[in-house]
Amino acid sequence: MNTTPIVEELLQSFERRTQIAPPFSARDPQFDMTAAYAVQRDLATRRVEEGHRIVGRKVGYANKAVWRTLKIDTLVWAPMFDDTVTPASSHEPLSVRRLWAPKIEPEIVLRLGRPVAHGASDPTAVLDAVEAIALGFEIVDSVFADWKFHPTDFVAGYGLHVALVVGEWRSMAGADLAAVTEQLAQFRVRLSKNGVLAAEGGGRNVLKSPVLCLGELASAVARQTGEAPLHDGDIISTGSLTDAQFIGRGETWTATVEGVDLPELTLETV
Repeated sequence: MNTTPIVEELLQSFERRTQIAPPFSARDPQFDMTAAYAVQRDLATRRVEEGHRIVGRKVGYANKAVWRTLKIDTLVWAPMFDDTVTPASSHEPLSVRRLWAPKIEPEIVLRLGRPVAHGASDPTAVLDAVEAIALGFEIVDSVFADWKFHPTDFVAGYGLHVALVVGEWRSMAGADLAAVTEQLAQFRVRLSKNGVLAAEGGGRNVLKSPVLCLGELASAVARQTGEAPLHDGDIISTGSLTDAQFIGRGETWTATVEGVDLPELTLETV
């Protein structure tokens, strides 16, 4: 399909801060995942041509329970860039002033030391490809009005990705991979807003483990025509561990995990 009209509409929406309605899937029943990923790649190419660098991928729809309802057969993904992924150690508050209706998602972030084998299903073997893990906050915002869209629209619109704030990295060098694999399947996370509990979740909410989510991503990417495979150095944000929460200015968000050795993560908004 000719992706240019959709690419141009998305670019104008991002630039002018005007939301899109109705979404592409509602206008054209033939707008499928192949078309959506083609739009996403064209958008990413534009950003690279502007001087940005793709540093990894974010995952969406990592809860298999919703796949049948949404008529998808695997998770989805979108690129993240050198100007959207930042370390929490910078202590810079996140500005949400120009966003429409942003949400925050606590996620496990993985940095690859080598490519993940296509079809790898053993979680410890998948974890062996991971160089380091961290707790992160992904900020998402819907370019589609009222947060109404289909997964194909989600894919075309960069997976709604705005930013990923990454906490302190924990190296996997010398780690007991079997033990860490078990921890990542069982740990719990608490998300608080201004000191008040807002949501709870854990590793089982992302395909039963962030590591299994990574394995599924590697296989799904390999099956999608035109997609570059995962490679060493990639940063992978593996999906929200809790229900996403709306955020506004002047808030302090904190994620605390139990069951895996990762420090607390805090984010302030302005």
